[in-house]
Amino acid sequence: MVNTLSREIPIVPRRSALLFIDVQNYNARPDGGEYQNEGLTPAQAEAKYDYFFQRLREVALPNMQRLQKACRAKGIEVVYTVIESLTRDGRDRSLDYKITGFNVPKGSWDAQVLEAIRPLEDEIVFPKTSSSVFISTNIHYILGNLGIDFLIVSGLLTDQCISSAVRDACDLGYLVTLITDACGTFSQDRHATSLSHIRGYCRQRTTVEFLAELEQL
Repeated sequence: MVNTLSREIPIVPRRSALLFIDVQNYNARPDGGEYQNEGLTPAQAEAKYDYFFQRLREVALPNMQRLQKACRAKGIEVVYTVIESLTRDGRDRSLDYKITGFNVPKGSWDAQVLEAIRPLEDEIVFPKTSSSVFISTNIHYILGNLGIDFLIVSGLLTDQCISSAVRDACDLGYLVTLITDACGTFSQDRHATSLSHIRGYCRQRTTVEFLAELEQL
């Protein structure tokens, strides 16, 4: 592990991973299962969650694509997590997901990473059934096998699964960089408040700032 008393240090590419959290058909498309479960048509979902989908299309997703391309070029491991049950009926889900009504069946269209940042054949996708990927998957074990100390985080939602993952990663000993304009939630206020709350667990960079740093490495 890195011998440092500061989070404000540049990543080391060969010991870093870019983690995309829950950028999938289920919740990142207006025709996804999350909105169908609400009884919404795609048009109704677009209207109800207009801020979310506009930010995703115009800001967060283009920045995710830039991060993905740059990290691949630098040999940085790119990994993904998706909400996905290990069974078709979701009997393995957490109690929280059962109460909330989240069930993304194993192998379903809803469980697929969004086409815009589709994983390469040999990139790792972790199916999860909890807010934090560190609770319901073996990601910590796998990152350890890969020699990862630095985690670059992007995805959805800032104040839910992103926040949970950042806190847990910090407690597990990773140095976390959160890319603030490559994640999103359902309002600007929720996004900004979450960033403020988790500032003590990670360093925060915009996409432009992080890519400039990456170019210098």
